Amino acid sequence: MSFSNNCKSEKIPGPIRGNALSGISEKTCLQVEKVFDACMGQSTLTDVQLTLTDVTPTDLTAPYKFVSAKSTSTTATISGLSVTEIPEDPCYARVTCDVNIPVVVTFTDANGKTGTGTATVTVPKDVILHVSAPSVIPYSIQATVGFSSMKGTYTADNQFTVTGCATVILKVTMPVDILVPSYGYCYIPPCREYTQQTCEGVFDLPLYPQECGEDCRCNSRFKV
Repeated sequence: MSFSNNCKSEKIPGPIRGNALSGISEKTCLQVEKVFDACMGQSTLTDVQLTLTDVTPTDLTAPYKFVSAKSTSTTATISGLSVTEIPEDPCYARVTCDVNIPVVVTFTDANGKTGTGTATVTVPKDVILHVSAPSVIPYSIQATVGFSSMKGTYTADNQFTVTGCATVILKVTMPVDILVPSYGYCYIPPCREYTQQTCEGVFDLPLYPQECGEDCRCNSRFKV
């Protein structure tokens, strides 16, 4: 079984039924990446120049025929970042930057052989975001991205001109320790095996360390 396969335990992720406060057993400190603000922009980019690097295989014959271009990661690099506070509303700032999306381009050569190469799509952004108040730990600007193109032409010298769709999500984030109410450790149900083979071994230790109450030396290995 699994979380989504007929598991009846109350200590698994899923919809809350009944009183949401029932079962809360502790306050837990979590180390997380807190998102202070985020916004998403989607646009159609035209006449995008893609200059290929790391072309494989190396024995291709020009001219090439464009097949597709897709982002290789949801994480992009940000360059030229500028964050300017807005005087009339200090809780917000103007964020300008270039979001550089890594893409892989697929094409065929003059002999019909398939080749690939990497390139970068740069998307300029100029937006307003809520930023955190000054603190010892600074916030950062991050970008989650996607790019896809099915339309392009070969220019020359491993270069294509394409039209594609870009999605850019900008986030203001900061690593924090946050205190949240908790139901305790999550119950991990046994897997529903595809085969009939099962593990016959005996596990002596619990999955997570068990609560000891006020006496944290309850484990005999640490008693004095």
